[in-house]
Amino acid sequence: MYQFSRAIYREVADYIDPQVVCQGVPGHTHVLRSCETTIERLTTDRHYFARPARTLFSDIRVCFPMAHQPRVWLIVQRYITAVDQYLARQPLAGQPQECRATTRRGTACQRTPLHSNGYCPSHQHLAETEEVEATPIAA
Repeated sequence: MYQFSRAIYREVADYIDPQVVCQGVPGHTHVLRSCETTIERLTTDRHYFARPARTLFSDIRVCFPMAHQPRVWLIVQRYITAVDQYLARQPLAGQPQECRATTRRGTACQRTPLHSNGYCPSHQHLAETEEVEATPIAA
């Protein structure tokens, strides 16, 4: 997903005021970090991120002169819309990357699942039982 955050940064980098320091770091660094943070949150917490374009623009607008802010807003809005459309087409987009199984204590398994069925390698046997149980019901 870094290709999206880097694309936003590359397109707005020419408009950044070189003398601006945001939160103790140069403006270019602040804009790049903000783009990466927004895209990362959009991929992991998409359904609970109400206005990602507005959030990103609010974070980075201080790094741009007033004359360039409308252009930067259009760039941010266009790319965030593209990212949202891309994630909507992905099968597991916006879902937490945790195994669907629970442990013996009743807590959720914390391992990363395989994309084929949502279970980690330790819980693959649960996916096989789902397929077996689903077959008689359909017949």
